Amino acid sequence: MHLLLLSNSTQHGRGYLEHALDTVTGFLPAGGRLVFVPYAIADHDGYTAQVRGALAGAGIDVRGVHEGGDPLARLDEADAVFVGGGNSFRLLSALYRTGLREALIKAVGAGLPYMGASAGTNMAAPSLRTTNDMPIVEPPSFEALGLVPFQINPHYLDPDPASTHKGETREERLTEFLEENDVPVLGLREGSWLRVDGDRAALGGARDARLFRRGAAPREIAVGADLSELLGTTPAFDSPA
Repeated sequence: MHLLLLSNSTQHGRGYLEHALDTVTGFLPAGGRLVFVPYAIADHDGYTAQVRGALAGAGIDVRGVHEGGDPLARLDEADAVFVGGGNSFRLLSALYRTGLREALIKAVGAGLPYMGASAGTNMAAPSLRTTNDMPIVEPPSFEALGLVPFQINPHYLDPDPASTHKGETREERLTEFLEENDVPVLGLREGSWLRVDGDRAALGGARDARLFRRGAAPREIAVGADLSELLGTTPAFDSPA
């Protein structure tokens, strides 16, 4: 598989995908046809136009998977696929409804390059269970694409020691997840991404990541680190400690 899994597509003070543009254009086939999956946001046409504008200078032909009436046919024509961010529950529900979930698993497994951002990165994990999003719709299942065998938490936020907010921190929520499920969780901070090529995985971007495992203290992962060992994970869900 060839995966580029971004924590975020927008960065403060920069344009859409601008913070990762060199990596994105280096990952996508030059002059290729990129099919964009906009289902995480309600305005499919506007979202697709935003991606098209961001990648126009690289000569990448962006087509919305919703354009033309048959999402599966659009996917069959693609040289790469980009699943955009937004609400992960809405996105996964649409993937089931359109048949794209099974089609993506098959196509990416056969070598179609897959790029995700935020919710699109959540889709690459086995389950929706570590998303930050509100369940605005109910998908048939929490089972996502399972392109990698571990969980990812995009937009990971560190606890703020000066905050007076008494709600759960992201670290506390992921610790709760690990009390009920035995599978590593990679917390991707803003500006970071995971690149997977075959049996190799590495952390890229501008910020380190944080790795959570059951029974161990969270560990900092430096940019450039080899994370290939995570590809050998055997996830166990609904497995209380």
